[in-house]
Amino acid sequence: MSDSIDSPLDLKGLAPPPNALTVAGIDPSGGAGIYADLKAFSALGAYGTGVVAALTAQNTQGVTGVHGVPPDFVRLQLDTLFADVEIVTGKIGMLGTAPIARAVAEGLAAPLASGGLRHLVVDPVMVAKSGDPLLDREAISTLVEAVLPLATVITPNLPEAGVLLDSRPPDSVREMHRFAERLRRLLRDDGRRWVLVKGGHLPGDPVDLLHDGDRMIELPAPRIATKNTHGTGCTLSAAIAALLPRAADVPDAVRAAKAWLTEAIRHSGELNVGKGHGPVHHFHAWWGTPAGAAAAAQGRFGRFGRESG
Repeated sequence: MSDSIDSPLDLKGLAPPPNALTVAGIDPSGGAGIYADLKAFSALGAYGTGVVAALTAQNTQGVTGVHGVPPDFVRLQLDTLFADVEIVTGKIGMLGTAPIARAVAEGLAAPLASGGLRHLVVDPVMVAKSGDPLLDREAISTLVEAVLPLATVITPNLPEAGVLLDSRPPDSVREMHRFAERLRRLLRDDGRRWVLVKGGHLPGDPVDLLHDGDRMIELPAPRIATKNTHGTGCTLSAAIAALLPRAADVPDAVRAAKAWLTEAIRHSGELNVGKGHGPVHHFHAWWGTPAGAAAAAQGRFGRFGRESG
């Protein structure tokens, strides 16, 4: 069956904007990690906060070093923040090690149980765009057992889906369907959890799959000819988190986030950052033409998607 939604998300009249949290690593080049997440939050009308889980020495060409933050200090950041700021939505990105992953899971348990933190997007970051590893093997089981079950949405790409299921990555959209079903079983079975399997590693125009254990929604998008795709996974998960508090449901937020990210990739050539995989243009609608800024102010990011039975 087909499914389409034409009415845009309305980002006007947000008083105050929702407070959003990112727990991730620092990318000094600004294209990925916390810096990218904060840009996505701001571009989409959320107030961004951040807890640093890891530091990297990184640019658009590669990662030369990773330094994890002590787990106790990660937990202290979380406890101190939640003691003062009402965080309603969040995302988890790069965690790096099993102790850090466990500290994050424990630190978020109470806000999630109380209902204060209503939405959580988990992007299981394992490998940088350059191919450099960002998550050690010991941390993968902790991620699966302690972190993923907390999520409203998880957003693995195809290699990450393979690692999470201890399998080779899917090599077709049909296989992606099976992986989405298996990944959904890693989440809490309360009918409100979703898996977004990102198909960008397959040839042709990418198709993502969004699955809640019942519906399987195909989300196609045009492939844009550019090497500026650094931080797309971080940015998409942050965009979904920013939009969830105002969306009708998870598919509504994911469609709008994907549409916005597609334009951020399309306009990435307007930036001049580094010599490798450059970042996407988070503020394409604000720094561009007056018409683009007006469209952003009205929340008109477009829709695409169809549902398959």
